[in-house]
Amino acid sequence: MKAITFRQLRVFAEVARQLSFVRAAEVLHLTPPAVTMQVKELEGQVGLPLFERQGRKVSLTTAGEYFLVYAKRLLATLKDADDAMARFKRVEAGQLNIGMVSTAQYFLPHLLARFREEHPGIEVRLQVAGNRAQLVEMLHANEVDLAVMGRPPTELATRSEPFAAHPLVFVCPPRHPLLSVGHPPAEALQSYPFIAREAASGTRAAMEAFFKEHRIAPRVTMELASNETIKQAVMAGMGLALLSLHTIGLEVRSGLLHVLSVEGTPVMRTWNVVHLLAKLLSPAAEAFRYFILEEGEAYLVAHDTPLLQSA
Repeated sequence: MKAITFRQLRVFAEVARQLSFVRAAEVLHLTPPAVTMQVKELEGQVGLPLFERQGRKVSLTTAGEYFLVYAKRLLATLKDADDAMARFKRVEAGQLNIGMVSTAQYFLPHLLARFREEHPGIEVRLQVAGNRAQLVEMLHANEVDLAVMGRPPTELATRSEPFAAHPLVFVCPPRHPLLSVGHPPAEALQSYPFIAREAASGTRAAMEAFFKEHRIAPRVTMELASNETIKQAVMAGMGLALLSLHTIGLEVRSGLLHVLSVEGTPVMRTWNVVHLLAKLLSPAAEAFRYFILEEGEAYLVAHDTPLLQSA
């Protein structure tokens, strides 16, 4: 395997991520035949098939799953070496990998657009994890330089810095009976069905902590892994939900969702920018870390305050 190249490893890792030669080619800005050729050459060097192909379906073989672990380690080490050399050069260029939980996708791209205006030489790659647990795994595998998340991981040695408040609120469809109550007590929620995020979600953990504090056993009738699907279900009258205030701006302004002014809410959490304690950040990563610590709170306050005032 001495002739294996980092280019082959990058292509292999992207195909493994996408489980599609075509989508990997799009991400890597290559043609599908070029991706196929790189993978075949790698499999020739390894001496084993790394993917199983059934029509358009692609999956890793057992050997491929094992090899992916080592490929990620090698690519991460190369990235760390590149970052270390960039620090000596003191340049803000190169690639910056940022991971985020799905809830952050409602504001982080806007902040990144402003960041790119100030640092046009930095190429930003944004990776969205379905939930907190997936983002922690991405941090652990050194797949991202920085992560934007709520609760920082306790299972990893990380540096976690809060940069903004993260309010969560109960939402309901128009003309819901609780809207006429004014400021309903938490106990009033007991009578209604709830639509909740999946167990690995930070939002779900916040909801359970709120109900535990108020000694309420919620009637969860549906569990969904998508904020967008939960909003649609609430609008359809299928139940109430606890959601991040950042996710509901469009629906509240359009009158499709309403914020319930429940006593003890909003449930306040914090947004954190996180990286592995042992990781030497590149100048690009340091620049973004500094930017979000300086600019993140003001941006979110400006967008969230009108929604809280309308509750």
